Amino acid sequence: MFSGIVETMAQVVKVETEQTNKHFTLRNPFGEPLSIDQSIAHNGVCLTVVKTNDQMVNGEMVNVYTVTAMQETLRLTNLDLLQEGDWVNVERSMLMGGRLDGHIVQGHVDQMAHCIEAKETDGSWYYRFEYASTREMIERGYFCVDKGSVTINGVSLTVCEPDIKGDKGYVSVCIIPYTHEETNFKYIKEGTVVNIEFDILGKYLSRYAAILNK
Repeated sequence: MFSGIVETMAQVVKVETEQTNKHFTLRNPFGEPLSIDQSIAHNGVCLTVVKTNDQMVNGEMVNVYTVTAMQETLRLTNLDLLQEGDWVNVERSMLMGGRLDGHIVQGHVDQMAHCIEAKETDGSWYYRFEYASTREMIERGYFCVDKGSVTINGVSLTVCEPDIKGDKGYVSVCIIPYTHEETNFKYIKEGTVVNIEFDILGKYLSRYAAILNK
């Protein structure tokens, strides 16, 4: 379980393909050792640490860790697009008893979206995204509501200007300067593919309503 409050970014140092899986090795940015089986959200995708070690990267000995994404995860998320040198947003799982500063995030990405607009607006940043939308997806809660919550690349954000037109859904978000600089939102531009996780509470309500209406 996560909150959508990204801790930092991690850089990909190696991508390896094994059958239909991909292994991603990243610099450990947390300043303390990670443990095997630990859960970390990468661009909003919950992945398990399978290996940690020290490794020479560009002539520097650094602590790295490895996570594995299976075929279904690669199909639904932007992890399959990652290359060496790319930066991903990372968040370790929530501690029980702490404050929930974002919203309830499972780390189970629902689908990908494309950025169709990115601009600075007098100090803050405005982004608009487009995603596939069908009646079945709406019944599963794959849509946004004004002032609701949405997770984009692992970042908990407040929804503005949600819309559905035909087979496309739309959502806009506004980013404060701190979030822009401390996450990979600063690399997002028109055409960039991002991961979206819709609000779990909305999914339950939508599914319940769909069942009652059958």
